Amino acid sequence: MDSNSGGSVQYDRWNEDNINMNVEASQSTTRRIHDRVCIGSTGIAVKTAGALAALVSIYIIGYVTGYYIHKC
Repeated sequence: MDSNSGGSVQYDRWNEDNINMNVEASQSTTRRIHDRVCIGSTGIAVKTAGALAALVSIYIIGYVTGYYIHKC
Protein backbone atom coordinates (compact mmCIF):
# COMPACT_ATOMS: atom_id res chain seq x y z
CA MET A 1 0.00 0.00 0.00
CA ASP A 2 2.67 2.49 -0.97
CA SER A 3 0.69 4.34 -3.59
CA ASN A 4 1.77 7.95 -4.16
CA SER A 5 -1.43 9.00 -5.88
CA GLY A 6 -3.10 12.16 -4.62
CA GLY A 7 -6.01 11.93 -2.24
CA SER A 8 -5.21 8.43 -1.08
CA VAL A 9 -5.69 7.09 2.41
CA GLN A 10 -3.18 4.54 3.60
CA TYR A 11 -3.67 2.48 6.69
CA ASP A 12 -2.33 -0.58 8.37
CA ARG A 13 -5.20 -2.96 8.95
CA TRP A 14 -3.50 -4.46 12.03
CA ASN A 15 -2.90 -1.11 13.69
CA GLU A 16 -5.71 1.43 13.35
CA ASP A 17 -3.59 4.11 15.05
CA ASN A 18 -1.27 4.15 12.02
CA ILE A 19 -3.38 6.04 9.46
CA ASN A 20 -1.67 8.15 6.80
CA MET A 21 -3.82 10.54 4.77
CA ASN A 22 -2.12 12.11 1.75
CA VAL A 23 -4.06 14.99 0.23
CA GLU A 24 -2.67 16.33 -3.02
CA ALA A 25 -2.11 20.09 -3.24
CA SER A 26 -3.87 22.13 -5.89
CA GLN A 27 -2.92 21.46 -9.50
CA SER A 28 0.11 23.10 -11.01
CA THR A 29 -0.30 26.11 -13.28
CA THR A 30 0.67 24.21 -16.41
CA ARG A 31 -1.83 21.44 -15.63
CA ARG A 32 -4.63 23.99 -15.16
CA ILE A 33 -3.75 25.68 -18.46
CA HIS A 34 -3.63 22.31 -20.20
CA ASP A 35 -7.02 21.33 -18.79
CA ARG A 36 -8.57 24.64 -19.80
CA VAL A 37 -7.14 24.69 -23.34
CA CYS A 38 -7.23 21.01 -24.32
CA ILE A 39 -10.42 19.67 -22.74
CA GLY A 40 -14.05 20.43 -23.52
CA SER A 41 -15.53 22.76 -26.11
CA THR A 42 -12.60 25.19 -25.79
CA GLY A 43 -10.23 22.31 -26.53
CA ILE A 44 -12.18 21.38 -29.65
CA ALA A 45 -12.03 25.00 -30.85
CA VAL A 46 -8.28 25.23 -30.18
CA LYS A 47 -7.60 21.94 -31.99
CA THR A 48 -9.75 23.03 -34.95
CA ALA A 49 -7.98 26.39 -35.17
CA GLY A 50 -4.59 24.67 -34.96
CA ALA A 51 -5.49 22.21 -37.73
CA LEU A 52 -6.78 25.03 -39.93
CA ALA A 53 -3.62 27.09 -39.33
CA ALA A 54 -1.46 24.07 -40.21
CA LEU A 55 -3.38 23.46 -43.45
CA VAL A 56 -3.19 27.12 -44.47
CA SER A 57 0.54 27.27 -43.78
CA ILE A 58 1.15 24.10 -45.83
CA TYR A 59 -0.94 25.58 -48.66
CA ILE A 60 1.05 28.83 -48.59
CA ILE A 61 4.39 26.99 -48.54
CA GLY A 62 3.26 24.87 -51.50
CA TYR A 63 2.01 27.91 -53.40
CA VAL A 64 5.24 29.86 -52.91
CA THR A 65 7.38 26.83 -53.74
CA GLY A 66 5.37 26.13 -56.90
CA TYR A 67 5.58 29.78 -57.94
CA TYR A 68 9.37 29.87 -57.74
CA ILE A 69 9.83 26.44 -59.32
CA HIS A 70 7.60 27.19 -62.33
CA LYS A 71 8.63 30.84 -62.64
CA CYS A 72 10.75 30.30 -65.74
